[in-house]
Amino acid sequence: MAQKVNLVIDQGTTFTSNFLVNDDDGNPVNLAVYTARSQLRKHYTSSNSTSFTVTANSTGYVTMTLAANTTTNLTAGRYVYDVELIDASNVVSRILEGMITVTPEVTR
Repeated sequence: MAQKVNLVIDQGTTFTSNFLVNDDDGNPVNLAVYTARSQLRKHYTSSNSTSFTVTANSTGYVTMTLAANTTTNLTAGRYVYDVELIDASNVVSRILEGMITVTPEVTR
C-alpha cells in the first residue's frame, strides 16, 4: 500500500522532495534496481499531466524534481500525484501518493 504524503509546490520555483523507502524491518530498500516515475494531474481522470524527474538510489531514497520553468506553467490550486517503481520484470508498485497544492507566484 502506498504511503500518503501531501506536498506544496511554490509556483515559479525549483521543486525537490526526497523520500526514504524502508522495508518491513525498517531498513532502506536498494532502489537502484528499479525505474521510478511520477506525474501530477488536476484530478485523477485528467488527460493532461506533468511528469516529475524521478531518481531512486541504492540507499533507499527517491528524489522528485520539477524545474522552475515547469512550476511556472502550473496553475495555482490542488492536484493529485503518485510515485511508482518498476522492477526488471515490469512489475509496477505504487509507493507514494497524495495531494499537491501549488501556491501562486507573485514575483515574475
